[in-house]
Amino acid sequence: MIYGYARCSTNEKLQDINRQVRELKQQGATDESIYLEYESGAKENRAELSKLLNAVQPQDTIIATEVSRITRSTKQLCEIIELAKERHLKLILGNFVVDCSKELDPMTEGMLKMMGVFSEIERNITSQRVKSGMENAKAKGKKIGRPTVTADDIPSVFYKHYPKYSQGQISKKDLSRLCELSYPTVYKYLSIIEEQ
Repeated sequence: MIYGYARCSTNEKLQDINRQVRELKQQGATDESIYLEYESGAKENRAELSKLLNAVQPQDTIIATEVSRITRSTKQLCEIIELAKERHLKLILGNFVVDCSKELDPMTEGMLKMMGVFSEIERNITSQRVKSGMENAKAKGKKIGRPTVTADDIPSVFYKHYPKYSQGQISKKDLSRLCELSYPTVYKYLSIIEEQ
C-alpha cells in the first residue's frame, strides 16, 4: 500500500496543499491513502500523521514531497526512521528514497538525519526572523497581530440571522451555515454582540 502525507503550516485558505497532493498521486498514492494536515512541522502530536503511522503495515510505502513536510523535528524524524526499520517500510521524501524493507544502509540513514537537521535549522531561523521583525515593528510603535473586531465589523448577514438564533429557532451550526462563516468567527461575533 502507498500512503501519502501532505502538510501545510496554516489553513487551506492561506496555503494551497493541492500541489503536494498532485505530486503524491503521481507517485501512486490515492485520495483515500493521502493524509492532509494543517499544522506546524515542529509540532510532535499531529493527528493525521499519527493516524498514518498507525495505519502503515510491513512493506508499505510512505511518500511526502520533502523531508520538511513530514517533520521539522530531528527527534521525530529519528522516531519515524526507527518505525520504518521495525515495519520494513519504504520512505520516499522528495527525490530521496529510504528503503527499510531490507537492512538500511548507514550512509542513507545518516543523510536522511542530516536533511532533518537542516530542515529544523531552517524552521528555527525563520521563526527567529519573524520574532525579530515583530520586535522591530513594536519598537516602531506598530500594532502586532490581528486588528480588534468591533460590532461595526460584523457583516449585515450575521445581524439578519442573529434574531433567529437568539430566539432559539436555529443552532450555532445553522447560523454558521446561513452566514457562510466559520465556527470560530460565529463565536467571536456572538461574544461581541452579547457583551453589548
